Amino acid sequence: MAEVLVLVDHVDGAVRKPTLELLTLARRIGDPVAVALGAGAEATAGVLGEYGAVKVLTSDAPEFADYLVVPKVDALQAAFETVSPAAVLVVSSAEGKEIAARLALRIGSGIITDATDLEAGDEGPVATQAVFAASYTTKSRVSKGVPVITVKPNSAPVEPAPAAGTAEALTVSFGESATGTKVTSRTPRESTGRPELTEAAIVVSGGRGVNGAENFPLIEALADSLGAAVGASRAAVDAGWYPHTSQVGQTGKSVSPQLYIASGISGAIQHRAGMQTSKTIVAINKDAEAPIFELVDYGVIGDLFAVVPQLTDEINTRKG
Repeated sequence: MAEVLVLVDHVDGAVRKPTLELLTLARRIGDPVAVALGAGAEATAGVLGEYGAVKVLTSDAPEFADYLVVPKVDALQAAFETVSPAAVLVVSSAEGKEIAARLALRIGSGIITDATDLEAGDEGPVATQAVFAASYTTKSRVSKGVPVITVKPNSAPVEPAPAAGTAEALTVSFGESATGTKVTSRTPRESTGRPELTEAAIVVSGGRGVNGAENFPLIEALADSLGAAVGASRAAVDAGWYPHTSQVGQTGKSVSPQLYIASGISGAIQHRAGMQTSKTIVAINKDAEAPIFELVDYGVIGDLFAVVPQLTDEINTRKG
């Protein structure tokens, strides 16, 4: 079978879940070859092999930590020239999309971003996307060159498929532009103990109906009972009730969890664009005419201050 390059998203050797999802998708169209870069790259080989990587190309050059984006593009291009793959898959994060775009330009290929599914086709991989604020679903393929595709987290199950996972050193020659933008400092993100918003299997979001920052602990308590991430609508964020890093929507983060619970969110198109591809959507709102009810799988018409605590208590009771 043809080989498929998968750029590994990891932190000091700990592979993040979206990469394992990419390996599941890659196996549909070929044999996955993972590309792990930076500190701890070699340590990823065991896990990547467990989930289907037939080979792991590694490089831990300091440039990956000291400079932005371009060194990773140089490395992925080197891997591309080594492997001659049928496709290149990258996690659809802000950095991932920039890397993918730069690579596609260098190799003269088309690019597809924010895919939510991938399947083999007679003329190359076929990607599914949600477009026009997730109002339509399209299927498309790259018609020029080797497809470079970024895939949204939670688009595929994580399925073990043991393979060799043989680690091989990747030789990378960095271009002049690789050191053009230097990282001068880093500040660790304060941990909440909750999953990363864009990667979480369950997201609980609060909106204008939460009616103040002092009431967001209700949303957090429900999220914690489910092991979920916490999101917020633009209205809640703009009011200063919750951090901008947790905004879900067209001008915030796009999420696609297995379960999305919207509490006190009317469902403006800007918000829907960021969560409409969620697998199951539940809304809690006292306004029966709220637009959010047009797309939900389950709707609760009621006061969130009464419904959310009862729901949290019931979940905790069943867990206990």
